Amino acid sequence: MAVSQSANVLEKAMGHVEGGVTEQNMTNPDRDRQQYGDPSGERMKALVWNGKNSVEVVETHKPKIIEERDVILKVTGSTICGSDLHLYHGAVIQLQKGDILGHEFCGKVDSVGPGVKNLKPGDRVVASFQIACGECMYCQKKLSSQCERTNTNKVENIMYGGRTAGMFGYSHFTGGFAGGQAEYARVPYGDVNLLPLPDDVPDEKGLYLSDVLSTSWNCVVDTGVKEGDVVAIWGAGPIGQMCAEMSFIRGAKRVIIIDGGPAAWRLDLVKSKTPKVETLNYTDLPRGETVTSKLKEMEHGGPDVALECAAGEYAKGIGHKIELALGLETDTSEIINEMITSVKSYGRCGITGVYVGFTNHFNIGGLMERGIRLIGNGQAPVHLYWKDLLKMIQDGSLDSSIMLSHRVNMDEMDTLYQKFDARADNLQKVFVQTRFSDPPAPGTPALTSWK
Repeated sequence: MAVSQSANVLEKAMGHVEGGVTEQNMTNPDRDRQQYGDPSGERMKALVWNGKNSVEVVETHKPKIIEERDVILKVTGSTICGSDLHLYHGAVIQLQKGDILGHEFCGKVDSVGPGVKNLKPGDRVVASFQIACGECMYCQKKLSSQCERTNTNKVENIMYGGRTAGMFGYSHFTGGFAGGQAEYARVPYGDVNLLPLPDDVPDEKGLYLSDVLSTSWNCVVDTGVKEGDVVAIWGAGPIGQMCAEMSFIRGAKRVIIIDGGPAAWRLDLVKSKTPKVETLNYTDLPRGETVTSKLKEMEHGGPDVALECAAGEYAKGIGHKIELALGLETDTSEIINEMITSVKSYGRCGITGVYVGFTNHFNIGGLMERGIRLIGNGQAPVHLYWKDLLKMIQDGSLDSSIMLSHRVNMDEMDTLYQKFDARADNLQKVFVQTRFSDPPAPGTPALTSWK
């Protein structure tokens, strides 16, 4: 918390990078009702961050159109992501109390600004989790997650040597945009950042084009999974699960997925949905055996490809736990080191789990001496993939419903965060409904309530 507050103060003192083209640092319409709240006075439910490990569903004002290419969306579906837990834990800097969270959502167009010509009220759409201008160098290449013009945060620019695009509901570090875990959302450059959903794709499938499907596909493609590869995946959450499925689509010979501890149940879930997957529970390994030694036993020389689908904030060893607690590092290197030592020489390691800053004890020697390719997959460029992935959903070659485990109401999202963080109730991927949602699509989970 202290680091996040210091970063907010630093950003305010330094000012922003020049070149921004859309209103930023507007994470809740109630921060300035006159400027950002709809003149009708209509209110909505939204999930806000109140501090470390504290979120709450509150009533706030419906946002209004403030720029000519804005779209106001009636949110019909959102979800929770492992990335949201990094915010929940306060691991991502520059959060402020009252920020509306949520970067994955779909809905129906409520109203459009005068510059939006390709959408109209009532259209069903899914939002890209990143906000792209559609015009800069990166956007012209469909590398939408690296848009140069929608995030002017100077702290991120200094830390990373450049900036990502603005992102919905993901702190002021990524521009400060109100998220979609709400009943309404303002979508800047809505003509670029919303993809129409056809009638044969229900919200329970189309929603996940927003992030998880594009992120998983990017992880697999960017790391170069190809015909005949043996792939090991760290993390059996929704991203890891879909990476396993997509690795097989790309021609992988074997896929081994690794998890354990309170989340070990996810291994059985993934196996039940994709029987070809092999599983490795690291908590069941006997003394003296490691993930690396077990993988080399399962496959001569180790896997060809390792995919990191967990994240850097979850330390296993006492040393990294102490360094994280003292602020001596922001991310543990343990999983990355396991990947480096596990793959074949000249193997490929892709990082898709969130790493926000700096790590210690990184095995750079193993990387260099054995010719390991370490690839930061980056925030997935959704615009590069989402149209093709939509076609795959339509033709049946990709089934996003295999990860969908629960449906909950918007007003129970605070409880959902607690349970998802605890890896409780076999929560894998959730569909969060609002008062604007359609009835559940056939074959999708019934409503769960904890009241």
